[in-house]
Amino acid sequence: MPLRLAEHPASDRPRERLWALGPAALTGQELLAIVLGTGCAGQDALSVAGELLARVDGSLRRLAGRPSAELARIPGVGRTKAARVAAALELGRRVGAEAEPAPERIRGPGDVQRFYGVRLRDLTVEEFHVLALGSQSQVLGDLLITRGILNSSLVHPREVFRAAIAEAAAGIIVVHNHPDDRAVTRQLVDAGRLLDLPVYDHVIVGGERYVSFAEAGLL
Repeated sequence: MPLRLAEHPASDRPRERLWALGPAALTGQELLAIVLGTGCAGQDALSVAGELLARVDGSLRRLAGRPSAELARIPGVGRTKAARVAAALELGRRVGAEAEPAPERIRGPGDVQRFYGVRLRDLTVEEFHVLALGSQSQVLGDLLITRGILNSSLVHPREVFRAAIAEAAAGIIVVHNHPDDRAVTRQLVDAGRLLDLPVYDHVIVGGERYVSFAEAGLL
C-alpha cells in the first residue's frame, strides 16, 4: 500500500514544506494536495493532485477552465474537494484581477484589454460588460450586464442602456469575452444614437489579445 502523507518524512509533506519554506517554494501539485486535504483508498492527496494535473497537461489555467462537475468525477476528488479546488482557483483569479485597477481614463482598446484580460481570460461562460465613461473618457463604472453558459449569453439594449444611464454615462464601451454577432453590436450602436449615448467601441477580450470593432471599422 502507498504511504499516507502523514507517514512521509515531514520534509516531504506539502503542508510542512509550506510552513518551512513558504507557498512559493511548493509545486502546483503540492499546493493542490493541501487544498484537497486527503486522498482516497490507495492514493494520498499528493497522488490525487497529480492525477488532476495530468488531466490538463499540468496547466493550472486549464484546470481553472474545467467544470467542477468534471473534476468531481475523478477518483479521490468528489464534490466537496472539487468545490475546494474551484474556490482556490477562483481566489487566485480574483487576486490577479485586483492587481490591475481600472484606468482613470480609457485612451483606447488596449486599456480595455489590460483592465479585463485577467478577469475574463479563463471563464467558461460568457460575460457581457459595459464600461460607462464620462465626458472626458474617465471610467464611471464597470457594469456586468449578462452572464451565460458557454455561448448562450443574451444581450438586450434595454439592459445595457438602463445601466449606463444610471451611471450618468456620456458614452459606453461594451466588452465581451467570446466572439459576438455583429448584429448585436449594430443594434446597440443604433440604440445609442437614438438615446444620444454613443457606443464608442465593442471590445472582445481574450487574455492578452483583443478585437476592437472600432479599430476594425465595424461600428
